Amino acid sequence: MEKRKNKIRYVVFSFLFFLGFHSYSQDFNKEELSYSEFLGYVKKYHPLVKQANLEVSNAQAKLMVARGGFDPKIEVDYNKKEFKGTEYYSLLNSSFKIPTWYGIEVKAGFDDTDGQYYNPQNRTPDAGLTSLGISVALGQGMFINQRMADVREGKLQIKLSDAERKLKAIAVLYKASEAYFEWRKSFNEAELYKNYLGFASTRFEGVKKLIELGDSPAIDSVEAKITVRNRQLNVENGNLKLAKARLNLSNYLWIENVPVELEDHVKPEQNLIETVEETLKTDAMMVNVETLESHPKIQALETKLSILEINRKLKANSLLPKVNVGYNYISEPVYFDSFNADDYKFNIDFSIPIFLRKERGSLKLAKLKIQDLKFDIDQQRLELKNKIKAQQTEITSLKKQKEVIDSLVKDYLTMLNSEEKLFSFGESSIFLINSRENNLVSAKLSQIGIENQFYISNAELYKILANPD
Repeated sequence: MEKRKNKIRYVVFSFLFFLGFHSYSQDFNKEELSYSEFLGYVKKYHPLVKQANLEVSNAQAKLMVARGGFDPKIEVDYNKKEFKGTEYYSLLNSSFKIPTWYGIEVKAGFDDTDGQYYNPQNRTPDAGLTSLGISVALGQGMFINQRMADVREGKLQIKLSDAERKLKAIAVLYKASEAYFEWRKSFNEAELYKNYLGFASTRFEGVKKLIELGDSPAIDSVEAKITVRNRQLNVENGNLKLAKARLNLSNYLWIENVPVELEDHVKPEQNLIETVEETLKTDAMMVNVETLESHPKIQALETKLSILEINRKLKANSLLPKVNVGYNYISEPVYFDSFNADDYKFNIDFSIPIFLRKERGSLKLAKLKIQDLKFDIDQQRLELKNKIKAQQTEITSLKKQKEVIDSLVKDYLTMLNSEEKLFSFGESSIFLINSRENNLVSAKLSQIGIENQFYISNAELYKILANPD
């Protein structure tokens, strides 16, 4: 009789636990959103990534503004006074100026004066007076001036904006990765709780059958029922976390300027442990901590240094005296085809401060800014190298932790299976089975947590490396 009861116990629990534990091992990911596919959507459609691209467009517009300083210019100045039938004066001064790169300006003009009362120096022939000349800066502004500096800085700003665009895009992709990993973690935890609620419910039904057979004390049903209630609480909490994680992930899902809400049936990539390093290009073989010149942060700082160097040159140029020399050949329009060297206008402007204290102080400040930024660049290089090495060390450690926790989960599962077998022979209790199962669930939760840390650590390395392509 005892053998018959043991056989019934063994058959009932073997069948029930076979259904439960083997259902967990099946692939419940029939329709999944892979991590690489998700990142592709974020890179292509997310508004903040597109906003980062505006940095380059903004810099290009500023360069256009700077180049406008070299646009040819037409100027017309016309003044006329007439009172009580008398034309006092009619003055026309017009010019066409072409600024060039090295402080040289070409100018063509036409002046015409008429009336009874005007300054004699403004008198012109009846047909007017044409002029063609050149103005040259021989001191300040000959090799560099504000217009030249603005254009050079504008070109560098495009390079700077491209580096800043990459950094902003990386920040968005990192946040999106965090959201994806949290969604995956919450999904796996919810599935784990759901499966073990099924195991607890199955066990509860099995215990009730054994109580009906008189082979188990009634108190065992209370123990099994408590476990079911605890599992139900876990499932509700897990579903809540999953719903919030799914909504958070939806913040990063856009297609053609339209936000997309992730549907409940879509599942995360379950094989992520094998693909995450390839997707993020964080494999140790791909990362060279000694080569950081292409890093956007270093590129941005180097570009800022070049901009400061332009400013230093401009300040150094201000130590030179202002010497502007101009020559204009003048002629009546009808005689413009014959050159007479005696008809001209000539001017020279010269000025220089005696002590140059303002200029020397400005130059010193420009040099100090350059030195300060150089120190910052050296420090940033060192910090980036150490951050990369630290993150690689963390990833290596998490891989080892993953191996340990995988082994631990396997051992806890073996212990639970052994306890179930002992229970089927009447040599264990529901309390011990629940204890073993709780240890297994905790170990699996730790396994999910360590995997998630591994993914986030790779995303951190990706963020430090700052390579969005």
